[in-house]
Amino acid sequence: MTPTPLFKTVVIAGVGLIGGSVALGLKDRFLAERVIGFDVSAETLTAALALGVIDEAQLEPGEWLREAELIVLASPVGSLGQLAAQLAPFAGPDTIFTDVGSVKGPLAKELAYLRSYVPGHPMAGSERGGVENAQAALLENAIWVLTPDDRTPIGALKRVRTLVESLGASAVTMPADAHDQLVATVSHLPYLSALALTHMVTRDERLALLAAGGFRDLTRVASGDPRMSRDMVLANREALREAATRFQRSLEHLLELLDTPEALLEAAEEGKRTRDSLPVVRRSLLPPLFDLVVAVPDQPGQLGRITQVLGEHGVNIKNIEVLAIRDQGGAVRLGFATLEEMEQARELLHDVGYRSRTRA
Repeated sequence: MTPTPLFKTVVIAGVGLIGGSVALGLKDRFLAERVIGFDVSAETLTAALALGVIDEAQLEPGEWLREAELIVLASPVGSLGQLAAQLAPFAGPDTIFTDVGSVKGPLAKELAYLRSYVPGHPMAGSERGGVENAQAALLENAIWVLTPDDRTPIGALKRVRTLVESLGASAVTMPADAHDQLVATVSHLPYLSALALTHMVTRDERLALLAAGGFRDLTRVASGDPRMSRDMVLANREALREAATRFQRSLEHLLELLDTPEALLEAAEEGKRTRDSLPVVRRSLLPPLFDLVVAVPDQPGQLGRITQVLGEHGVNIKNIEVLAIRDQGGAVRLGFATLEEMEQARELLHDVGYRSRTRA
């Protein structure tokens, strides 16, 4: 009763936070028959296997790559070009490449030699890196930017877009240069701002004593991997300089408003409206649930059967979401208020033939 996957074999090259989250999403939603992890760290691969993030592990490129229908390049942005060069000679002629790098323009030029390449960037992350912090939920409702150009095969773009949407993200297509300008403002500039604020604290230990929740929230991104963050902003330095100039002008304008309280109040109210309207803010207010992802065949009455089985045994479903709908079937996510209810539901559905996995 398992749906037909989108891909038979997917290689996650770089099994860290984002790569691991993609892998878990593929497994949670039954989107790949086999997920192979490739990484330079044996320790990382051992952890990924133990956590159920990947099905197989590889430390060296080789002929095994010819079986890959999709290769996801998920190393830090500064090493993506080198990673692709390692793997490409062993890939099959129809293998699709995509990546999760946060800077697209320079990378698109560097990887132009790839026959089938779809540049991408999921707008998701956490200051806690590493595969041990990977979560399939990290990608849900996230914006996933795709930046195809004239060389991008239409068929490959459609397959990657379908994958992105099947992972629960929202695919947005735009030119690479436009992407880089936008993320300079919403991602790279906040990182530099967080660095500047933390450096001020470093120079006066009294500030550290007084730094409360607001300061910690504002500087959270400074806790990310320093080398990875450095490479990210360097790769987008020109767009970042432009964004920083606009930010400086905005800050100077706000400083001028310190002499006009009513105007400053209007600016504060505008800021509150903008901040409160951000999708990620609204989503964070939802209560946590214990999730179970169930594979569902493309047959009439399946949702009714699932809910009937659980209802007959008094198991209450707090939330239900269709994760993927394809001709061969898909998956649904069931949310439960307690771990005990989730485990009971898993056993009941297993007894009547459904395959499922708990949400990582």
